[in-house]
Amino acid sequence: MMRILLKILLFPVTLILTVLLLICEFICLFGTMLLSILALILFVLALGIMIFLGEVQDGIKTMVLAYLISPYGIPLLASWLVGKLKSVNERLKSI
Repeated sequence: MMRILLKILLFPVTLILTVLLLICEFICLFGTMLLSILALILFVLALGIMIFLGEVQDGIKTMVLAYLISPYGIPLLASWLVGKLKSVNERLKSI
């Protein structure tokens, strides 16, 4: 009896969390795609800065920025956080 009451009370929370997760997954997917293109442009720009201008320090700074916005930087952290929220949502649904 108590478990059914708890499921009824948690239903709005899980519903809102599910919708929020779907929105976040879409934003992560679309954002990763756009940031990947921008990271490629920044990487090429960094190579150009280092080769043509001879500014190695500025080129390395630009490469670090390109790495942070690449799929292995900030988007990976965002995907990890969405995965953690998804596991919390699944645990709430399993009650």
